Amino acid sequence: MDKIKGILKKYTMVLVLILVFILFSIGTGGKMLLPANVNNLIAQNAYVFVLATGMLLCILTGGNIDLSVGSVVCFVGAIGGTLMVNQKVPVLLAIVVMLVVGLVIGAWQGYWIAFKRIPPFIVTLAGMFVFRGLSNVILNGLTIAPMPNSYLNLFNTYVPDIFGGNGFNITCMLVGILTCIIYAVLQIKSRNDRAKKGYQMEPVGNMIGKTVVICIAILAFSFKLSQHKGIPTVLIWVVVTILIYSYITSKTTTGRYFYAVGGNEKATKLSGINTNMVYFKAYLNMAFLASVAGMITIARLNSANPTAGTNYEMDAIGSCFIGGASAYGGIGTVPGVIIGATLMGVINLGMNIMGVDANYQKVVKGLVLLAAVIFDVSTKKKEA
Repeated sequence: MDKIKGILKKYTMVLVLILVFILFSIGTGGKMLLPANVNNLIAQNAYVFVLATGMLLCILTGGNIDLSVGSVVCFVGAIGGTLMVNQKVPVLLAIVVMLVVGLVIGAWQGYWIAFKRIPPFIVTLAGMFVFRGLSNVILNGLTIAPMPNSYLNLFNTYVPDIFGGNGFNITCMLVGILTCIIYAVLQIKSRNDRAKKGYQMEPVGNMIGKTVVICIAILAFSFKLSQHKGIPTVLIWVVVTILIYSYITSKTTTGRYFYAVGGNEKATKLSGINTNMVYFKAYLNMAFLASVAGMITIARLNSANPTAGTNYEMDAIGSCFIGGASAYGGIGTVPGVIIGATLMGVINLGMNIMGVDANYQKVVKGLVLLAAVIFDVSTKKKEA
């Protein structure tokens, strides 16, 4: 019984995601499972995956958040749109400029938070107003469109099928199969490495079961995408971001510093770790990923407009807490955040298909977020 409780606790949000997906599939009469809607799940929520990954680093440092990311997305998009459309600046140069702008913003906010110890809430709240205002100044309250085709090809198209499948993208399906093989091999390798080092390991049955479930999900997802247009280019950007930050948080000393600061900052500082730099890197990364999300957003909208990025910060924060990040810091993983972001995306898409009023959608998302935090807090009290 304890073993079952442990498994349920560990995979609570995965089970919730599966349940919610099934309920919406039934509620929409199967429309949720249409290949086009599976593709929309990625296209409409790509920015959430990117922003939530960066937001996790901020939350790990002690439950801190960044309220400015939506405005930074708009500001970076406004600069990129102005450069490419109005100034006819080459696409690659415009992308570099957008990334640099994001890093400068991150360094600015990170300086006040890390070295002057102004509360992140205040600094990023100020940033939310400042960069939203600057976005309107740059755009002069107008929408800039359309984006160059060479830019859209990087973010808003599909990977061509090299096998020339007729109505079914063979390349996409083969990528899904290859992904499953690589994942299974990595799981076996990781288990063997832990065995050689004498670390405690989960039962073989659990590992096999988890691997099978994940591979089935990957294959089903690949099959649906193959029936539509194949692999969206934005999915590549999302996957690369997830893989890089998963590696940083789980396999590097820099990544472990975020957890250490969130767990006990004083002890971390006494152990010789520069905690100021940990905070600085968290907000530098957040603004950098916000600039990436800005590039994705203007490509999806095919325009830069003054309202872009509105409430994006709430989606990112909600995804983190729903995905298991602790409101107190020190706990959370990138895979967990991705599950949270996917759950948010499924809820949004399902309610849109069902024609639920936008105001009620906000109510549902708010209640889901509150439930996730209540679960986290109640779990901590039981463990204490």
